[in-house]
Amino acid sequence: MNTVKVPVRLHNIINLESFPLFCIYLLMTSFSGYWQKWTKPLNLKPLLVLHNFICCVGSFYTFYGFTRGVYKSGFLYSKEVTEELTFVFWVYYMTKIVELMDTVFMILRHRQRQISFLHVFHHSSMLLLSNFGYAYLPYPCIAVFQSLNSLVHVVLYFYYGLTAVVPNNPPQWRKQLTQMQIIQFLIDFAISLYGVVYYEFCFFSLFYGLSMTVLFSNFYYHAYVRKPKQKQPEDKIKSN
Repeated sequence: MNTVKVPVRLHNIINLESFPLFCIYLLMTSFSGYWQKWTKPLNLKPLLVLHNFICCVGSFYTFYGFTRGVYKSGFLYSKEVTEELTFVFWVYYMTKIVELMDTVFMILRHRQRQISFLHVFHHSSMLLLSNFGYAYLPYPCIAVFQSLNSLVHVVLYFYYGLTAVVPNNPPQWRKQLTQMQIIQFLIDFAISLYGVVYYEFCFFSLFYGLSMTVLFSNFYYHAYVRKPKQKQPEDKIKSN
């Protein structure tokens, strides 16, 4: 089978149309703390509900489109370019731009604690990678990863939408959603490893899959596994 190599070089990334938005996003998150100092939090419930359900529907479309494209290719590691699948890659790239509004809403609502390194790294890197995939690698073998990510985001944004509708009694899925994300990245890593060994995949795919697994696993450990440190008697006295 003939393979097509597209090395990930710095000029490839800088020439992407999403690169200016990537830089603006990093600047926005870096200085977001000043907004909290100078303004009051906004109530954006209608926008949150609309945004989350739009993202849910968009993710369902890309999940269906990517899965259909991989199935029609007949081979998990196919590098055949089709107009139909290329369009799905473009829609996926558009959804990653829309998903940046997650961070904008956090800033406007003064949810600074939620703007973690994991959050910023994940959103900013997916912006560049989705654009890179559409521009250079609209292949079924890449669509496999996008399909898994879209499936997770269907559930994720449906959860966010329900949480926005009933903020006082949200569904208790957070732990299971994080588990789902970790499983996704483990599957990505396994597919990438096999692809690197046998089908000349870019080695970067291994690094990215591993980095996301580590970051999400670290979040899961601190959020759901590690028990909070119990206060010592003197701490209790000080807090009274």
